[in-house]
Amino acid sequence: MMGRLDNKIAIITGGGTGIGEATCRRFVEEGARVAIFEISAENGQSTANALRQDGFEAEAFQVDVRDEQSVAAAVQQVIDRWGRIDILVNNAAIPGANKFTHELSLEEFEAVFAVNVRGVFLSSKHVLRHMVEAKSGAIVNFSSIYGLIGNDDLPPYHATKGAVLLMTKTDAMCYARYGIRVNCVHPGSTKTPLFMKAGETYPGGLEHYLDMMKSKHPLTLGEPVDVANCVLFLASDEARFVTGASLACDGGYTAQ
Repeated sequence: MMGRLDNKIAIITGGGTGIGEATCRRFVEEGARVAIFEISAENGQSTANALRQDGFEAEAFQVDVRDEQSVAAAVQQVIDRWGRIDILVNNAAIPGANKFTHELSLEEFEAVFAVNVRGVFLSSKHVLRHMVEAKSGAIVNFSSIYGLIGNDDLPPYHATKGAVLLMTKTDAMCYARYGIRVNCVHPGSTKTPLFMKAGETYPGGLEHYLDMMKSKHPLTLGEPVDVANCVLFLASDEARFVTGASLACDGGYTAQ
């Protein structure tokens, strides 16, 4: 039986946990070989080991997406290992400080941009060189529902996700001539380990937090695999006529 990503080589940043980990698994289940770019060597290796134990091909690379030398070296290792890169998923991101704008330090503001925007730029820059040469490729960037709407928290995070949305559209226009597609996903609240941990500190505890968040999503809260399936579609040849698109994976949050 043919997989939707048979023989594709994919890089997934932040692939060691949460939605990134779920995306790695869905990709290998559909025939891809996956390079996991992860700042946590432990998380990256744990995911790679689990996938290999299940008979899939995956390699972990310790990468700091904020650092150009780190990104460039890891991309070259992938090329040396597999000869090409067909797919890049820019998933790595941090929420940053939860303060209003007037309370933020410059360092707190810039720390979020370093991962969420510079990281997307650097990973795309070094992968696109190879995709341009091959005249094919697919990039899926992670924005957020907060790249589409506002909320009363995390101002730097929201700003970065808006930036990723416009980076996606611009790169889609720039690289269509080379047969390269660039799209983004906008996840709503998803039950990742980070999300569940945040819920434990909510007044009334995790159950109250989940009930509150479910009320904002007409369908319900998402599981990591729900978002991973959206990424899978955009990365696959099924989406060969799709570029510059924004796919909301949010249980109806932004439809309200």
